[in-house]
Amino acid sequence: MSSIPWLLLALGPALLAWGLIAMLRASPLATRFADQPNERSLHEVATPRIGGIGVMVAGLVFALAWASPGIAVALGAALFLAIISLVDDLRALPISVRLPAHLAAAAVAILAIASPDAGHPGLTVVECGLALLAIAWMTNLFNFMDGSDGLAGGMAVIGFAALAVAGFEARNFSLAVTCTCLASAAAGFLPHNFPPARVFLGDAGSIPLGFLAATLGLVGFVRGAWPAWFPLAVFAPFIADATLTLARRVARGEPFWRAHRSHAYQRLVLAGWTRRGLALAAYALMLASVFAAFAALRSDEASRSGIIMALLAVYVLLFAAIEMRVRIR
Repeated sequence: MSSIPWLLLALGPALLAWGLIAMLRASPLATRFADQPNERSLHEVATPRIGGIGVMVAGLVFALAWASPGIAVALGAALFLAIISLVDDLRALPISVRLPAHLAAAAVAILAIASPDAGHPGLTVVECGLALLAIAWMTNLFNFMDGSDGLAGGMAVIGFAALAVAGFEARNFSLAVTCTCLASAAAGFLPHNFPPARVFLGDAGSIPLGFLAATLGLVGFVRGAWPAWFPLAVFAPFIADATLTLARRVARGEPFWRAHRSHAYQRLVLAGWTRRGLALAAYALMLASVFAAFAALRSDEASRSGIIMALLAVYVLLFAAIEMRVRIR
């Protein structure tokens, strides 16, 4: 542990990401990657989708220096997704290209992380199949939730920081280092994105961040750093909103794969919330979910079940309140 420069890992990616994004904002790429407002977006002026470039470069440069072989493969798969998604930001690739890329990256990561070795027995075929679907879903839902200033950046900072602390407590330092670097890089992006946003993550940032949230969550589970529910609780604000929105659209027979403005956070903005107010409220919810996750992690079985059920109840009541608020307005 003494050989790991934690201060460098906590500050280095943030400073590098902030500086790279500042340079990109002043470059011709800012115009080429501008996200033009449309009827399904919440922003009103063209905004460069270049933040993800800075986040991924800064996070991966530092994380790869201390990554274990399995995590290094996952980071390589994330880099592959970042490149594919960067092309998508520029040329709008069809889903027939994007989805196979997401599944291929997930499969490669699972093979590297979950195959049996001397340290663990590995996952069964059924478990690998479920992990494949979970990683693909998390990869996309992070992108779905990247639609309001400061939201996805804040989730990345808080979520990966929580995984870093849990990894450190479990003495899995490669996992802790990787999550620290990603949280730091996202923190360097946030000053550019906090309302009013000057840049967006773009798919090149949101897609690999979602992928890594799921993949590193799987690493921690396979390596015994935390139970399977822990990363789900940590990232619950995004998982709950995206999953419930998808379920609602499917139940109504709507084309769920098309862009829309029916996520809970989008409906709150349309109902009159400011982006800054939404971001701050989301941060409070994210932190509450993290504290609940750690409280459950450190509790006995009975208390743990109660905390998890209480967290689920909070989300049910929260989304019910949002439904009522939108209908009233």
